[in-house]
Amino acid sequence: MIPIDLNGKTVLVTGASQGIGSAIARTFHRAGADVVVNHYSSPATQADADALVAVLNASRPDSARAIAADVSKAEQVKTMMEQAREWRGGIDFLINNAAIIRDRTIAKMSHEEWDSVLAVNLSGVFHCCQSGLEIMRDGGAIVSFGSIAAIQGFYGQANYAAAKAGVLAMMRVLSREAARRGIRVNGVAPGVIDTSMAATIPESVREEMLKNVPLGRFGTVEEVATVILFLCSPLASYVTGQTIEINGGWRG
Repeated sequence: MIPIDLNGKTVLVTGASQGIGSAIARTFHRAGADVVVNHYSSPATQADADALVAVLNASRPDSARAIAADVSKAEQVKTMMEQAREWRGGIDFLINNAAIIRDRTIAKMSHEEWDSVLAVNLSGVFHCCQSGLEIMRDGGAIVSFGSIAAIQGFYGQANYAAAKAGVLAMMRVLSREAARRGIRVNGVAPGVIDTSMAATIPESVREEMLKNVPLGRFGTVEEVATVILFLCSPLASYVTGQTIEINGGWRG
């Protein structure tokens, strides 16, 4: 048995109130880490974040905290990082998961649809990395979400694909810049994962997508979370500047 023990470590997960982000928070918590659950400030995300934190704290008191911040706003991110520092003295791991989708063909995409997706999915990662590095302890790790969309170029996702491709390029740059502090930086590019968002895909489209997946199924949130746990663990101590595809072998 090779255990992953993150006792004494702190992780901050953006967009962690539901879906993949929630699974990441739960997985790191099971490995012993304290968890900052970031969420966008709305009644729905607040309720989900509070419920998740309550579950985590019930199993280990004062091991989780919810902090609201819109990652597209640099000042809100900076405040969130300061709150995390006040709570645990800093962080060891930063997981940039928060993202939005505003699908439309390029011909019909509004400037607002373009700008809003780039603001959250790309600039948001920049803000979190920039402010996060100020409170991150040496020897930590950053994992940011790209997407299969950045590789395959799905129809109607010019804004999303461009942002996610930018994230993966940014991580390669940051892996060089943060190496002097022993901070490892990687990206992940999930395929289609069974989430509430994926559930909105029409069945006919889902069937076509599955034809591209050798494993014959979509992924689970837990399967994404455990890859990220590995990337932040000592087992991945020589892995940095990489993009790990989590897609069941998709080759479209």
